[in-house]
Amino acid sequence: MDLGIKEKVALVTAASKGIGKAVAESLAAEGCMIAICSRNKEDLTASSADIKRKFGIEPFWVVCDLNKQKDIENTFESVVRQFGRIDILINNCGGPEAGNFRDLSDINWQAAFEQVLLSTVRFCNLIVPEMILREWGRVVNITSLTVKQPADNLMLSNSMRSGVSGYAKSLSNEVAKYNITVNNVAPGYTLTNRIYDLAVHNGKKSGKSHEEVLADMAKEIPMNRLASPEEIASVVSFLASKQASYITGSTIQVDGGLIKGLY
Repeated sequence: MDLGIKEKVALVTAASKGIGKAVAESLAAEGCMIAICSRNKEDLTASSADIKRKFGIEPFWVVCDLNKQKDIENTFESVVRQFGRIDILINNCGGPEAGNFRDLSDINWQAAFEQVLLSTVRFCNLIVPEMILREWGRVVNITSLTVKQPADNLMLSNSMRSGVSGYAKSLSNEVAKYNITVNNVAPGYTLTNRIYDLAVHNGKKSGKSHEEVLADMAKEIPMNRLASPEEIASVVSFLASKQASYITGSTIQVDGGLIKGLY
């Protein structure tokens, strides 16, 4: 299927590896002009070179700490200088600190708020007004299964990613008349560094190896395996497409059947 987004400008945040990188590659395969950002310059340059080798498209990259407003503003300004506009915004970020409520300080809560929720709001505040003027745009927020089924030991993710869902639903209603869609993709357990780190963290608490923890995760999933980042990216790319023009305000779970609820 031709997604109809060739030569659209797409900004993917936290895109130097994992799901973010897979999304950038998926959009590059559709012929988008790609901008990526991350905190780590070495990872960015390596990912940019990898995408260029695979798709013949050299991404524009910017070092950006999502917890810092000035970095977000610099990313926006740099991408607009390079391409003139941003048509597709993919809000992605790493997971906040794991822990239960007794484990988390005010500093942890503030950092999670800035990383997960406020970074989404800040990028939308900068980019969506220009989409309104052009009367076309796509915003896709990558959240987590925790927005529909909270996970043990992930108090911050359960709270902040649910905030992104509420924000996205409100924003989608405001901008739908301008042919702008705002949606969320909620991945289940996916083979990324984040899942590996959580497995190590939970293994230390339970006395299990991280391999045993990952195997236990897989057993919870009806498909009996974890997702690949590319499986998440394919759904994100569809929501960014012209064909998805009548889907907005939705949260699409990509979880292998893990979430037990009907809605």
